[in-house]
Amino acid sequence: MKALELKVPPVVLVAIAAGGMWAVSGVSSKLNFAIPGVAWWSTGIAVVGACIAIFGVLQFRVAETTVDPRVPDQSTNLVVSGVYRYSRNPMYLGFFLVLCAWALYLGSVISLLALPVFIMYMNRFQIVPEERFMHNQFGEVYDKYRSEVRRWI
Repeated sequence: MKALELKVPPVVLVAIAAGGMWAVSGVSSKLNFAIPGVAWWSTGIAVVGACIAIFGVLQFRVAETTVDPRVPDQSTNLVVSGVYRYSRNPMYLGFFLVLCAWALYLGSVISLLALPVFIMYMNRFQIVPEERFMHNQFGEVYDKYRSEVRRWI
């Protein structure tokens, strides 16, 4: 399974997940749900998610380190400020919130099942390999940060 580690850009994974959620949303209308004001709720959640992800990207830019998680060996600085004080993976958290918003908008219980799959995939094939590298690259400083800040929220 190591062959899948750090191979697919997370933005592509979000697109695949969103497309899959849409594709299965019409499987059974018996499993659909409706929330009053769903367009407003889903838009609000998506905006919050997008902002969190963007703040994560901006912090990387300020630190002058790579944003591409597929090449962690190009990481030059450990970013622990800004939104990274609250989440070690704010970009992934933001993507997750966007997918949550999409699932709510689709109103499909089956689409909601993609959310834990997304988290499991990201944890196994993206975050764990990144954390392994960060430990090797930044040692005790990263270990201390990891002990103080949660992975997602």
